Amino acid sequence: MSKRRNTSNDSDSRSESSRLVYTTDGGRIDPEKNNDEPVSTYTDGVVRVRREVKGRGGKTVTTVTGLPQTGNDLKAYAKQLKQYCGTGGAVKQGVIEIQGDQVEKLLQRLTKDGYQAKQAGG
Repeated sequence: MSKRRNTSNDSDSRSESSRLVYTTDGGRIDPEKNNDEPVSTYTDGVVRVRREVKGRGGKTVTTVTGLPQTGNDLKAYAKQLKQYCGTGGAVKQGVIEIQGDQVEKLLQRLTKDGYQAKQAGG
């Protein structure tokens, strides 16, 4: 029987060759691309809250765009909003997504936090 040597290089090579196998985010997987950058930022200082259904399998999601925070600050604020609404959500490309129709709650909270917030869309 041959014995396999346990070297520290085995774990290093495993981490270097590991890759993402499955994701629910659409499109190509490009690890060098920074997904935290906002797709479209509004420069007028107004935070927009919008209810969306299209492209989500019939599920309602409330999106918050135009916040001045980025990166970890945006994720931390999204966590506060999710706890306030009592639902789940995510931060994708600089946009906070909150599950369900939470437009009224989010408008109240954003106004209370000092943002000029308005409802976008219908």
